[in-house]
Amino acid sequence: MKPTLNELPKEAKDKHIENKKYFDKLKKKVPKNLDYIMQDLHDAEFKKTDCLKCANCCKTTGPLFTSADIERVSKHLRQKPQQFIEQYLRIDEDQDYVLQSVPCSFLDNENACFIYDVRPKACREFPHTDRKKFQQITDLTLKNLAICPAAFNIVEEMKKKLPL
Repeated sequence: MKPTLNELPKEAKDKHIENKKYFDKLKKKVPKNLDYIMQDLHDAEFKKTDCLKCANCCKTTGPLFTSADIERVSKHLRQKPQQFIEQYLRIDEDQDYVLQSVPCSFLDNENACFIYDVRPKACREFPHTDRKKFQQITDLTLKNLAICPAAFNIVEEMKKKLPL
């Protein structure tokens, strides 16, 4: 049974050790077709997942903003990059630009994004389950399982399709 959004953090926590062991084995012996399998699992999940019904990623975490993201979004908002940075961003402990606060300032009350067409690369790629060389981002995936029901479902399907 798939967890509800409220159950997701607990479910992800309960499966954390199991998933970590699974990913550790995956990194030691990467299946040749892993990228294709992950793309198929990702595509199948997102055919039945409507992110607008959830938007938990936008409500609970913020993306990293690259220089290109800042340029693109500030231009879209008709601001100078420095104005955009001062109004919306802060520098985190890794010296990256991130949102000053969550939920995201660009999320409306229907879970739609005001800057969707120019959103940061991190938002466009979330939850990164179709990323090439998926085995290299398993630590990020473990974190995303508690945030994104689709990522959780994809990893559960992955464990069935690729038992290690």
